[in-house]
Amino acid sequence: MCRILYYESKRPEKPQALLNDFARMAQNSVEYQGHGWGCAWQTPRGWDFYWSIRPVWEDDFSAIPATRRLLAHARSAFRDQGIAIENNMPFYRQDTVFVFNGELHGVRIKENGRIGAEKLFSFILRFKKQDLLTAVRKALPVILKRARYVSALNLIMADSRQTALASFFNERGAYFTMRQFRSEEGLIVCSAPLSDDKNWKPIANGTIKEIRR
Repeated sequence: MCRILYYESKRPEKPQALLNDFARMAQNSVEYQGHGWGCAWQTPRGWDFYWSIRPVWEDDFSAIPATRRLLAHARSAFRDQGIAIENNMPFYRQDTVFVFNGELHGVRIKENGRIGAEKLFSFILRFKKQDLLTAVRKALPVILKRARYVSALNLIMADSRQTALASFFNERGAYFTMRQFRSEEGLIVCSAPLSDDKNWKPIANGTIKEIRR
């Protein structure tokens, strides 16, 4: 399963060191995370993106500019299928970016999308009549109910105003539990701790919430 990252800071910061830590974490994961990667960062004009089919630990992050908000995703393709840059997250639509980690079986929803994660993204956007968090809170119970079985469903979605997080899993808690780190500079949320610092706190199973620094 994939690895995901969200970062938000008080002031624009170059994310190179953070992405280096993320790359090492992905490379050392118990599952292979080398089927490409991508990131999105907020600018005064909206979101900019970078995607690559190479493993994240083989890439160079020096060209990614300073930003206050960033999402990243290292991909572990289901059954090693669909390995193409078009399937790399973050996905983007309606000023909203989306990253996902998990595995759902037998989901009975009809949506457009090349892979399951993109279909989930499209389905959640159906509910975006008000704010992003409300959309996630309305869509997730429907998705969970219509799935035959949910190994895990972890996602982070962000638009220009808000960031929403959801975390559900029924197995492998040590692997699927997301972690959060707060400091005076900002907030990091990741699939696993990026350091040995004891301030990395687990995010409870069943969480749907807004995240902000």
